[in-house]
Parts: sequence; structure tokens; C-alpha cells
Amino acid sequence: MALNDKLILASGSPRRVELLAQAGIEPARLMPMDIDETPKRAEHPRSLARRLSTGKAQAALAAIKGDPAFSGSYILAADTVVSVGRRILPKTEMLEEASSALHLLSGRSHRVFTGVCLITPDRTVRQKVVDTKVRFKRLSSFDIEAYLASGQWRGKAGGYGIQGIAGSFVVKLVGSYTNVVGLPLYETLALLSGEGFDVHAGWPEA
Repeated sequence: MALNDKLILASGSPRRVELLAQAGIEPARLMPMDIDETPKRAEHPRSLARRLSTGKAQAALAAIKGDPAFSGSYILAADTVVSVGRRILPKTEMLEEASSALHLLSGRSHRVFTGVCLITPDRTVRQKVVDTKVRFKRLSSFDIEAYLASGQWRGKAGGYGIQGIAGSFVVKLVGSYTNVVGLPLYETLALLSGEGFDVHAGWPEA
């Protein structure tokens, strides 16, 4: 892979790393960015996803400033927001948060927005927000208790990870599955390819 095709992923999410690997892309560096993710007053979930992904990409750009090893790199950041209507659900760290989120999602539809931000080697900023609609089955008390006991809710937007046990809660999904996991692959690769990144360089040859 050429030097100008180095990719910095401004995230520490194993799910995003795995999704990129699925597409044959291995980031040259992982740079989780710790920024304030508190929604602004009356902020729309879509706007929050866009703002946070852009903020993380720009924070990563500032962090590599002056480092010649990464001067020609692409910087990719993403942030996933789960909402019911305009109500934004947190990335759950506490059991009570996860329980509240699952009770809210039970038997109803919600939306998953992932903001993707790409900063190119010439420092052009490209953005995309992908929206997926997900409907959960009606969860029993035992469903919720058993899922909470699994620990798979920890750190997840909306209190669940679709790639795990919670995938069995999904009655209907309209849109991108990988978006719900945390990185919409089609849209992400389209952004990269459109800005000259060789998305095929890491593909295996028969």
C-alpha cells in the first residue's frame, strides 16, 4: 500500500476495526479520540452523529500535526447514535442505563445514525450520515435480565450490540446492517474510493 494510502482510524472500537478488515482494509494507526459527546440542547440525533464524527476526525488531525510519518494519511472517524424519535439514547456504561434503554426499545422501532467523516491527505473534509431503521420484538422481563447479565450492552449506543445476542431481538431492519454495527461499509468505502484511496489494495488474490 502506498504511503498516501495510510489510514488512521480515529476510534478504538473493535467492531469498526473488524468491519474494515472485512473490507480488506487495515488501519495504519488507531487513535481513539476522547471528546465531549454530550448532546446539545434540542440537538437532532443526525446532527449529533455528524458533529461527533467530525470532531473526532479533527481531533486526530490535530494530534498528528507535525508528525512526518503520518503527513500523507487519510483520517477516518465515525460515531453512532441511537434514538427513539428525537430522544437520544446513551452509550450505556451503567446497568440502569442499559435496562432503561432496552425497556424503551422493546416492541418498537428506533433509528440508528452513524456519522462518518473522512479527512483526506490534502485536508479536504468529507462527511456522510447513514440512517437505519430497526424494530425490536417485545422483550420479556427475562429477555432483558438475561441480556443484561451477558454484559454485551456495555459501552454500546442504545444499550445493545446487534452483532451479538441482541441480533435475535430484531424483527425488521431497513437500511444498512453494518451501520448498526458501527460503520456503514458501503458508504465508507465510497467516501474513501471517491477521494483516491485504493480500497482494493488489501484484497486477497486467488
